[in-house]
Amino acid sequence: MNSVSSRRGANSLAMLITLLLLAGAAGLFIQGARNHAPPGIIAAILLVVAAILVSKALLMARQWERAVVLRLGKLRGLNGPGLFLIIPFIDEVSVWVDQRIQTTEFNAEQALSKDTVPVDVDAVIFWQIHDPERAALEITDYRSAIERVAQTSLREMVGSSPLSSLLADRKHSDQVLLGEIGRKTSEWGVTAISVEIRDITVPAALQDAMSREAQAQREGAARQHLGQAELEVAKKFVEAAEIYAQSPAALQLRAMNIIYETTKERGATILMPSAMVDAMNPAVLLAASSAIQPAAAAPVAAPSAPAPRPPPPSRKARVGDPG
Repeated sequence: MNSVSSRRGANSLAMLITLLLLAGAAGLFIQGARNHAPPGIIAAILLVVAAILVSKALLMARQWERAVVLRLGKLRGLNGPGLFLIIPFIDEVSVWVDQRIQTTEFNAEQALSKDTVPVDVDAVIFWQIHDPERAALEITDYRSAIERVAQTSLREMVGSSPLSSLLADRKHSDQVLLGEIGRKTSEWGVTAISVEIRDITVPAALQDAMSREAQAQREGAARQHLGQAELEVAKKFVEAAEIYAQSPAALQLRAMNIIYETTKERGATILMPSAMVDAMNPAVLLAASSAIQPAAAAPVAAPSAPAPRPPPPSRKARVGDPG
């Protein structure tokens, strides 16, 4: 439904009354023609005239509509909602105004931002007529005017804002547009309720460049965090080395714990070079384990080495012996 209309058909009530009057006029005309009674014919003609006047005089405005009535070209006032009467051929309903909330879509194609980046912006505005009289008398087509004003304001806002601001803070852009459009349309009796930017499109090449830039920034931040973590780990290692240097037993216990951690899984086998065993000082480890487990069984004495057997007597070769 159009928000502005200068012509409306007759309402159902006026049509019903008109039909009843025309039916009565037809009956009177037929009866007067049969009886050759001029009064009946005159009454029928008067009923026809009344039916025509009723269809022109009895009007009805819906709940959301207002009718701007002119009398002999001058404003008589606003009528509606509901039924109202006008004087036919003297009064005229020039405009029917819809006071419901309306929406208008607008866009800015290839608009240059403050940093000379071409962007396409799509937006929608929600507006409502708060003064039907001014909307009908001070502007020819306020719907078209709102669209033009919104598009112009959008281009001005895009041209005064950098691309990063448009992409990161749409709410602020919405408020800027709402204030600018509302300031211009309030003079026409139109209130701008809200403005919403639906989409901002940048060229594909620029999107690729922005993606690479964001990826590089994230990789740089990741490397910084990794370096910071490495620095913290190195500091902890230095502290641990100082502690181990002051307490060799702590270092040996740490070595035992490492061996335990690596061999606690079932079926795991670890091979250690003899140099590493010597470095771990098994005697000290044995003393530490004896102190930790005092209730352990006494070690079994190692068996003595067997006495060496005398070598077998040598046999002298005899002449004539075989072999």
